[in-house]
Amino acid sequence: MLSSLRIPLIKLYGNLIVPIQVALSDDLVKQLKDDITAEIERSGPVALIIDVSGIDVMDTYITRTLRDIALMAKLMGTHTVISGLDAMIAITLVEMGMDLTGVKTALNLETAIDYIETLKAGDSHAVLSEITKTTANSEADTKRQSGTAANEGGSSSV
Repeated sequence: MLSSLRIPLIKLYGNLIVPIQVALSDDLVKQLKDDITAEIERSGPVALIIDVSGIDVMDTYITRTLRDIALMAKLMGTHTVISGLDAMIAITLVEMGMDLTGVKTALNLETAIDYIETLKAGDSHAVLSEITKTTANSEADTKRQSGTAANEGGSSSV
């Protein structure tokens, strides 16, 4: 029966949200890793948010696998945030020496979504800035070409 249990992957506004609300077994964690990477490959979300607020216990295997999922998503071009770590789990992870370096964390799902939206806005500004530069360069080139053509036209008529 446990093998039929799957954690939902919710696609929302270009993001992939994974709300974990059940106790995780090693098999379920492996299945989750496979499901998430397959969905990233299929739909190419901008961001992956893994919400662990429903988890009471996180051992080293689960923590390492979540970190690995985040790093795999990054390699596939998807920003990742792990949200919902409660204080006791955070303390335990630190005491166990678990390292989540390179993985963005957020207190809750709302904060994670706000962070992703800020990232998207930053990316939009970068794209807009590049478009503006390209447009300005194209307009300058057009003016130069018009000026050159006018000068050439003017000198040939003299």
